[in-house]
Amino acid sequence: MNYQFLAIASVLSLFACSGVLARQDDQSEPQLWCQYEPPEGTEQWKRVVLIAGDDEYRSEEALPMLGKILARRHGFQTTVLFPINPDENVIQPDFQTNIPGMHHLDDADLVIIGLRFRNLPDEQMKHFVDAYHRGVPIIGLRTSTHAFRLRQSSYEDFNGFGKNVLGEGWVSHWGGHKREGCRGVVEDANQDHPILKGATDVFADSDTYEAAPPEDATILMRGLVTDSLKPDSKPVKGKKKKNRATGQEQEVNDPAMPVVWTRELKNPKGNSNRLLCTTMGAATDFQSEGLRRLVVNGVYWGLGMEDKINGKANVDYVDPYSPTPYGFGNFKKDKQPADYNLKNK
Repeated sequence: MNYQFLAIASVLSLFACSGVLARQDDQSEPQLWCQYEPPEGTEQWKRVVLIAGDDEYRSEEALPMLGKILARRHGFQTTVLFPINPDENVIQPDFQTNIPGMHHLDDADLVIIGLRFRNLPDEQMKHFVDAYHRGVPIIGLRTSTHAFRLRQSSYEDFNGFGKNVLGEGWVSHWGGHKREGCRGVVEDANQDHPILKGATDVFADSDTYEAAPPEDATILMRGLVTDSLKPDSKPVKGKKKKNRATGQEQEVNDPAMPVVWTRELKNPKGNSNRLLCTTMGAATDFQSEGLRRLVVNGVYWGLGMEDKINGKANVDYVDPYSPTPYGFGNFKKDKQPADYNLKNK
């Protein structure tokens, strides 16, 4: 009897049952995530894991698009994870308790999250916590300021991840939701920051969030509230709201709210994380070339590869991109991760 063959077969069976072998080209298991490889012959630099999981802003569409750009245009190996309804193995953004493939974080060099109030089981959440404690850089998009709402979890302290780590939690819609847009304006004091190179003409049709990052944050961009959702809309004038951080009423654009900032923070395990947060990030927002370039630059910055940021990062779509307008329940039904596999290789 060939005991060596039996041992290898046993190990492969164990991996297959755990989902480790559930890849795009593996027909024996359902595909529960997407993996994008750089073009053949490209220097493979680092591994980036992108985690979709919000109910409203269509991160399940935006993150595959970004993952493809990072892989095919910039040579990163990327993996995109999705909220999956396990009964049908379909992407269900409001299914808050299951994101398969979190083990990919164990060898991630950088993580991009588009999360909102996820209540993940300990066995999945542990991979995220371990990556953070390892010092992995993290980019948080839009509702990632309120990424987790963990219940009966060993990691309930991560309910404050947005405020304590990224630098802000959920506060309020500063602009009129679905009525007023957000025009990104570079913070003069930090205009030479590498993340901002080539990140021009940034416009988001999701409204500006109220935000007050801590003093140790470096504000890169503020968001002018605009009078419509059209890219050529103008900043509103004369509109006032009460700022919850100061307790004072102010004009909404004087000063405008921070919408992009960085932090470099030592975590409880003594390792330092580079952090980039933007309260923009709906799938429709990424129709802005400047916003796509800002996130790509952020990946290079997070990885300590600033020398490769030249302001001309190629952020052209790899596959056609027609994002669904944001809204609760407004997601494409019965979509599977395989639907986001590369079409143009």
